[in-house]
Amino acid sequence: MSLFPAPERYQPLASRMRPRQLQTYIGQTHLLAPGKPLREAIESSQLHSMILWGPPGVGKTTLARLIAEVCDIEFQSISAVLSGVKDIRQAIDKARQVQLASGRKTLLFVDEVHRFNKSQQDAFLPHVEDGTVIFVGATTENPSFELNNALLSRARVYRLQSLTDEQLAQVLKQAIDQDTELTGIKADDDTLSTIARASDGDARRALNILEVANDTSEDGLINESLLAEIFGDELRRFDKGGDLFYEQISALHKAVRGSDPDGALYWFVRMIDGGCDPLYVARRVVRMASEDIGNADPRALQIALNAWDVQERLGSPEGELAIAQAVAYMAIAAKSNAVYSAVGELKGVVAETGSLDVPMHIRNAPTSLMQEMGYGDSYQYAHNFADAFVPGESYVPEQIHGRQFYHPVERGLETRIKEKLDYLRKQNLASEFQRYPDKGEAS
Repeated sequence: MSLFPAPERYQPLASRMRPRQLQTYIGQTHLLAPGKPLREAIESSQLHSMILWGPPGVGKTTLARLIAEVCDIEFQSISAVLSGVKDIRQAIDKARQVQLASGRKTLLFVDEVHRFNKSQQDAFLPHVEDGTVIFVGATTENPSFELNNALLSRARVYRLQSLTDEQLAQVLKQAIDQDTELTGIKADDDTLSTIARASDGDARRALNILEVANDTSEDGLINESLLAEIFGDELRRFDKGGDLFYEQISALHKAVRGSDPDGALYWFVRMIDGGCDPLYVARRVVRMASEDIGNADPRALQIALNAWDVQERLGSPEGELAIAQAVAYMAIAAKSNAVYSAVGELKGVVAETGSLDVPMHIRNAPTSLMQEMGYGDSYQYAHNFADAFVPGESYVPEQIHGRQFYHPVERGLETRIKEKLDYLRKQNLASEFQRYPDKGEAS
């Protein structure tokens, strides 16, 4: 025996607070509420291989460990960041030894599974197939794009969601009540809500913030002032998902729509300063380019997409400047909501009229049978006509023939689009409605 026993290994609060019962697991009620298939599979120990897909800190690793705990099976964990095929083989060999020695199954948890290449993913297949392991992979990326179809076909995909602010506050309260190292902490509901908002759906981050605050506090009191002192600008008031968040987004959008570049840039800087993800703003700017500018200045959409691309490639602060450039351009660009309005009106028409048939003359006829049935009959090839336009031709179901939805405005490029469209529509009116004689003669 050593005179100097090894000190206990330090465990972060997030690790110490891993639940050991389904009843204490917070979040993912769409998967784990009583009666849900996954909950019933766990409680009955009728397990299957699965992929847990979700953002960081939502409980993927915790859920895998909890499944092994509840079902009383062996738990093994490997990380795709640090492991290779050799590590996979060692894990499989150990699972076989456990099964031979005790008859117990093994849950093999693979973190960041999307980082394995195709051959590494294929290495799991025979062992998943023969039941050597219950495979549980965790990923933050879309499995459809990152995982092999062969592996996906042998596992069910469960989408885990970011925790709400209320759930994060519940996680924090549970830690304060249960963890012995947090004894004596004093934090009111507003302070816990601030930590929850700053954590952005990530329970691990929320618990880390709480632990750092506890270590920093001299008297156990955790309040907004202490959090601001520790984290500074990281906890600046930008209420993601709350009223202030949507008010600022709305203000930015309305300033662009109202052609006020100064106001638009002010709200953009306010949002970035408050901690908003620049990519979120970039996505909203793309929306503005189509909703409020449209064909009055089609360059706006490309500029918005370029800014998004720069932010993804370079990150901050270079990307933020590109987004600011796009915001300013959007604000001074000519405005049109003609396409946005047309799509909105057509959604109502489609909902009202249902699944109208495609007119026979514009149906494709790749087979002789379809030709005999009249598919494509009387179709007139536009390029054979002047201006590549067939006067009087209809490309919509008869029930909505003649209705107009797109009305270009007399601003920017849409001025010329309107002139061209007016010219084409006059030709339609002047032509004979051969396909729809009951619509009346041309006026």
